[in-house]
Amino acid sequence: MLSPKKTKFRKQFKGRIHGNAKGNFELNYGNFGLKAMEPERVTARQIESARKAITRSLKRTGRMWIRIFPNVPVSKKPAEVRMGKGKGANEYWACKVKPGRVMFEVDGVDIKDAKKAMALAAAKLPIKCKFVERNI
Repeated sequence: MLSPKKTKFRKQFKGRIHGNAKGNFELNYGNFGLKAMEPERVTARQIESARKAITRSLKRTGRMWIRIFPNVPVSKKPAEVRMGKGKGANEYWACKVKPGRVMFEVDGVDIKDAKKAMALAAAKLPIKCKFVERNI
């Protein structure tokens, strides 16, 4: 699964996801993509399962790009632990996704296969997604 090799700080505040994506809202690499329509934290496991769904659906034809990376550590305290005693240990890595962000791109396949692959990937993600294609 994806995770950063090194970070400046071990733990982060939760924060909020405000507004729309300022960048990465257009297709840069492929002709078809999957765009986020809601703000949410997408975990490394969800990104990996969506990647597997796309790869298996396309049967290793074409090319795929992952445009998001989980760089936010999410901490969690163990079950049945009393309040206080500091912040919990890092449990998993996530990526803060704003509405309009292109998360996955594919190229080298026809539109029917790309739509099917992106629908399977969207089912693995916790947010509403939209299939987008390049205007030629």
